[in-house]
Amino acid sequence: MPALDPIVDAHLDLAYGALTHGWDLTLPLETLRQRVHGPYRPTVTLPALGDAGVAVAFATIFVDPERYPGHEEAKQAALAQIERYRRWEAAGHVRIIEDAGMLRAHLEAWSHDQKPGLVLLMEGAEPIESPDELPEWKRLGVRIIGLAWRTTRYAGGTGGHEGLSPLGRDLLAAMADEGLALDLSHLSDAAFFEALDHFAGPVAVSHANPRALGWSPESPVPANRFLSDDELRALKGRGGVVGVVLYNRFLDPTWTAEKPRPSPELVARHARVIAGSLGWDSVGIGSDFDGGFGADATPEGIESPGDLRALSKVLPESHAARVLGANWLRWLGSWL
Repeated sequence: MPALDPIVDAHLDLAYGALTHGWDLTLPLETLRQRVHGPYRPTVTLPALGDAGVAVAFATIFVDPERYPGHEEAKQAALAQIERYRRWEAAGHVRIIEDAGMLRAHLEAWSHDQKPGLVLLMEGAEPIESPDELPEWKRLGVRIIGLAWRTTRYAGGTGGHEGLSPLGRDLLAAMADEGLALDLSHLSDAAFFEALDHFAGPVAVSHANPRALGWSPESPVPANRFLSDDELRALKGRGGVVGVVLYNRFLDPTWTAEKPRPSPELVARHARVIAGSLGWDSVGIGSDFDGGFGADATPEGIESPGDLRALSKVLPESHAARVLGANWLRWLGSWL
């Protein structure tokens, strides 16, 4: 049986989901679904990632700023998520990847054992009290940081209009010094462009769709949750990748739960818009599968990691393997 090309999913809220909902993500996905009651059907477990051929996932450290408004609360919540990732690693469920050598070793081992590797991504920098703390967060395994989810002390976020704060510019300088990457997802338009100007290190957009397809004036989702044509053009030449989100509302702004689920072809439409600005080498997947919307709010037939490979049927044949994994692996290998 020929070896499968590795899949990379650039955005999964694994520890957040486990700690917030009390889910045991070491279970098979169908077992977890049988144990979860209510309208939200889980989409991801660690065995499901392995069975699907997901070689690497960007595993988030996400602290809801409304739930944890104080810095110390946010920090402790973030540390609890890192501890959960480390516990999974110690139990043999995952490998945490911290540098290029570990990435190469992981991919070699993955070709035999299909154990998923995790790159830790902090989604919203509020747990970081000051840039002076960055060496400690790096020691804990964090390798990618997004400055904001909603607006933070560092930058304007989704629904906000603020740019970078002075502290945000200091944090970007410290990130460059530490060799960390910047995730531009969730930034306000002003903060997005300022961050590109102020940060010379590696950049990417782990999970965001083109504004031209994913947003309309009637949408309840703020426009700056999506990438404008100008933002896509500004990314050209930076070597980053943009991960397409698989949430129906981000694929079709008119979609509601009462409507049929859209075809996976809509994912390919978003991918083509990104490729039109950046080329196919800059298109990837950032599913956000477990980002609070569940399996019934994803495209028809794409409701678990095991379904991601089916996207190759709607993507251009010559680019499918790169979109599903190789582009993200190249990006990681260029700076880790």
